[in-house]
Amino acid sequence: MTSSRTSSRPTLEQVAALAGVSRGTASRVLSGASNVSESAVAAVRRAAAELHYRPNLAARSLVTGRTGLVGLLVNEPQHKLWTDPFFGELARGAHDRLAEEGVALILSLATEESERDKLVELATTRLDGVLIVRGGGDEKLVELLVDAGVTAVTAGRPAESLVERVGWVDSENRTGARTAVEHLLERGRRRIAVITGPDDMTVVQDRLAGWQAALKDAGLDADDALVETGAFTIDSGADAVSRLLERVPDLDAVFAMNDLMALGALRQLRVAGKDVPGDVAVMGFDDLLAESSSPALSTMAQDVQGFGVAMASLLLEQLAGGAPRHEVIPVTLVPRESS
Repeated sequence: MTSSRTSSRPTLEQVAALAGVSRGTASRVLSGASNVSESAVAAVRRAAAELHYRPNLAARSLVTGRTGLVGLLVNEPQHKLWTDPFFGELARGAHDRLAEEGVALILSLATEESERDKLVELATTRLDGVLIVRGGGDEKLVELLVDAGVTAVTAGRPAESLVERVGWVDSENRTGARTAVEHLLERGRRRIAVITGPDDMTVVQDRLAGWQAALKDAGLDADDALVETGAFTIDSGADAVSRLLERVPDLDAVFAMNDLMALGALRQLRVAGKDVPGDVAVMGFDDLLAESSSPALSTMAQDVQGFGVAMASLLLEQLAGGAPRHEVIPVTLVPRESS
């Protein structure tokens, strides 16, 4: 299939002619309508790509009430956004899924109250919906957006008051943490510490519950002295292990709630002269940087790109008129040298 190229911006009529369909059919395909045959969808998308056609978003918005823009709101400091691969992998998955439907993804940070107010205004006036990656103390942002009528999907289970009002995607956090600790127990470990995150995050609550359940089933005490708080960063993991070693010098394993904190734990254990895994075994969660560490990090693997795809899919469902629902992503034990 060939076409004549001109210097002027291609039109919807040209796309329709090249695809061999009516203008109305081409318009429905490019606006994401579902009542179009697969062959017509394929033909129109091929034609649009060949002509480098870009829809007039302002005009489409007037007709459909949609802008074709979705926000990815991240309530984390900038340094964490650029150093934690979790955010990039999630964004990649969400972007790819939205792009399949001709929807663009816009990244925005929300770390201060003034930024949140601007985000709520942006979301209600310019965005079709939002994907929210929450940090500690961030339920208020979700509540503000939902109360303003914004269609939203969150990363992680929200607070009970919001759990039926938004879509959400979560991992098997409790089961995954339990499996991680059971793996350490099977290796003969008995003084298993845990490095958590902010205690108002449901992911932290669920992974802590999994750690507690595994120890309880093994007849061991989930002693508060074995719990140390981190911030999902390498440095916070190192600092947490330093405090743990002072308080519990006979600890023989560490379960960190993400890989970055586990990498920090490995670093600090080396500083303390501890052999891994001879003296202290280490487990992480995510499997994003684990294989490249020294020793290679045992961890619970989750499909973070798939997490982003699922978030985008749920949002698209809601934008098409569906009710909010949730999805849980499975995790898998990946034992390596650190345990």
